Amino acid sequence: MGRSKGYRRRTRSLLKKKTDLGGLSRILRDYSLGQKVVIKIDSTQVKGMPHRRFNGLVGVVTEVGVRGLRVDVPVGDKTKSVVARKEHIAPLVGS
Repeated sequence: MGRSKGYRRRTRSLLKKKTDLGGLSRILRDYSLGQKVVIKIDSTQVKGMPHRRFNGLVGVVTEVGVRGLRVDVPVGDKTKSVVARKEHIAPLVGS
């Protein structure tokens, strides 16, 4: 049998459920264009989950939707555009 090459492979420890994810206020928070946010994946919510390579990265909000956001994240010398739901996004504290 061949190795699995799925979207969530090798994520057992990375996507382990955290104890404090922010509760309901994390989903109800309003974001504005140009705001800096951190991508924190909530493993209990599969829908709208960004790829694991973006977990913990800081980006800038470029588009705000009803349920999700478009965040531009610098990766190396490129800027990637990540679409994620609000459950996986948290505002950057201290900036």
